[in-house]
Amino acid sequence: MIRFLLLALAAPLAAQEAPPVMPAGEAPVPRTETVALETAQGTIRIAVEVERAPVTAANFLRYVREKRLDGASFYRALRLTPDGTYGLIQGGLKNDPKRVLPPIAHESTAKTGLSHVDGAISMARAAPGSAQGDFFIIIGGLPALDAQASGEGDIAGYAVFGRVIEGMEVAKAILAAPVDPDAGEGAMKGQMIAAPVRIIRATRLP
Repeated sequence: MIRFLLLALAAPLAAQEAPPVMPAGEAPVPRTETVALETAQGTIRIAVEVERAPVTAANFLRYVREKRLDGASFYRALRLTPDGTYGLIQGGLKNDPKRVLPPIAHESTAKTGLSHVDGAISMARAAPGSAQGDFFIIIGGLPALDAQASGEGDIAGYAVFGRVIEGMEVAKAILAAPVDPDAGEGAMKGQMIAAPVRIIRATRLP
């Protein structure tokens, strides 16, 4: 009751306050939505870039809303340095045909202005425009995965759509998980986590 009264008394004062003034020359912060990935190793919270990467963000949030990621896993750990300072962990549905949604258009980092910095979350894909329900989290920063202005091969890069805001220690623990040297195909052989880390649930937070 006391708390309710305090809130009620504060409301008229708040209503009379002038809206905050943005300092001259300072751009507004792009809007994000927060998602919690509760894993068997702990929780990773992600700020999803709904304003700067609207197509990719909407796709990921749909997977969350429809609970398609509940029960999925982090199954790949690519360690680029022995101490695990640089690398990525990949999770999602492993292209399970019963759970994936149709592929989405590719949102290039050249268009969104985002980058594969430490903690970035990005969509896994084959060809550009084939991303569905698998994603990866960067540990240490891998700008080489951004779109490239020129070069040979696939220069479209991968679609960053958010960043980890809490739980990087969980991501690093998953990166350090033992891998099966014989599992995986092609370039991913030896990168499959021996005991995949289960994603218990994915939840959109207020």
